[in-house]
Amino acid sequence: MDRKIIRARLLSFLREPQTPDDTQSYRYIEDGGLLVEGGLIRSFDDFDKIETTGAQVIDHRPHLVMPGFIDTHLHFPQTQVIASWAAELLDWLNDYTFPEETRYCDPNFCAIMAREFLNLLSAHGTTTAMAYASVHATSAEALFAEAQARNMRLITGKVMMDRNAPDGLLDTAQSGYDDTKALIARWHGKGRLGYAITPRFAITSTPAQMEAAQALAAEHPDCHIQTHLSENHAEIALSCQLFPDAKDYTDIYARYGLLRENSLLGHAIHLSDREIGALAEAGSKPVFCPTSNLYLGSGLFNDAKLRGKGLVNGIASDIGGGTSYSMLQTLAEGYKVLQLQGQRMHPFRAFHWITRGNAVALGLEDRIGTLEVGSEADFVVLNARATPAMALRMDRARGLMDELFTLQVMGDDRAVVQTYIAGDACKGQ
Repeated sequence: MDRKIIRARLLSFLREPQTPDDTQSYRYIEDGGLLVEGGLIRSFDDFDKIETTGAQVIDHRPHLVMPGFIDTHLHFPQTQVIASWAAELLDWLNDYTFPEETRYCDPNFCAIMAREFLNLLSAHGTTTAMAYASVHATSAEALFAEAQARNMRLITGKVMMDRNAPDGLLDTAQSGYDDTKALIARWHGKGRLGYAITPRFAITSTPAQMEAAQALAAEHPDCHIQTHLSENHAEIALSCQLFPDAKDYTDIYARYGLLRENSLLGHAIHLSDREIGALAEAGSKPVFCPTSNLYLGSGLFNDAKLRGKGLVNGIASDIGGGTSYSMLQTLAEGYKVLQLQGQRMHPFRAFHWITRGNAVALGLEDRIGTLEVGSEADFVVLNARATPAMALRMDRARGLMDELFTLQVMGDDRAVVQTYIAGDACKGQ
């Protein structure tokens, strides 16, 4: 039956909460009904106000339903190198990541891994992802095909990299352009799929390839752009050495027309004031990747400083430098990173960030990230008593904020009772 009603406690954000007491920033219904039909939310109200005739009622009480989580930066080909020991970023790439990504030339292997990758995301409550594929067009093809089969909103792109990587991971400026162009024609805008033009980072692209990325960006303004920026000091130094005419790392991307409102830049930790101003002027979106920044010892993301300059920041797992597929665990580590800098992330703002906030960063807040009528029916069912330790904590909870903070600090995939994508339950399917 396509027409269904989800009964549960419902939470959805209208805007970013400014303080823990900003109750006008969200809608919370203690006994709510979510009418879903045709992959969209048709009604969001008190349960007793929803017409149930002809609908399947799915009762998730006493659990909490909120929009599905959105992950704005992670790597599909790195699913099997999570928890690989290395001294820092460039060592980790050369010792583990690059050798692993050479396996993604095989379309059968890519298809298997795409299923595993998206299964893990949905098991952890993630319903939308912006992911990097490998340099091989086959990897992007497999990930797009698997997401299409699930009717999942996904943005991805093959990475462009024509230097400073093993032979099995190199394209050329021309082949990178041609493969990207063909993938855009085949997949961009098909169903719930979108393409991201993806020069991996300045170190692995020659000026000729950056010019090819610039041409693609000009030809396809509705495609996202994703790359990495200022993750660690050695990366910054090498990037500036390779592009000596640029003012700084950020200016490399600016010179090639890759900074715009739909550009998402992973990490963005070590930025000068000039760079922050350039990003703000372009409207580009830095992405906070707390678990990988801590794991690789890259540095502390200064969220407050960037936000104070008018930037909209995303937050992401950064699998596989990141250490968990769970956006709940991403929030837990993000909280600690900000605490170290005297910045406070209260739970209402945290859950806004991984739902509507990341939708805003992607420019998709009119489609995903809320439970508002007309939104795509992506949502997650959460149980803050999922483990004995969480249940014991919840016995002393004083309300919704304590419940959210328990989920944020102690939650993971065990707290995800069910995940719905386009209105269909998909966890354990």
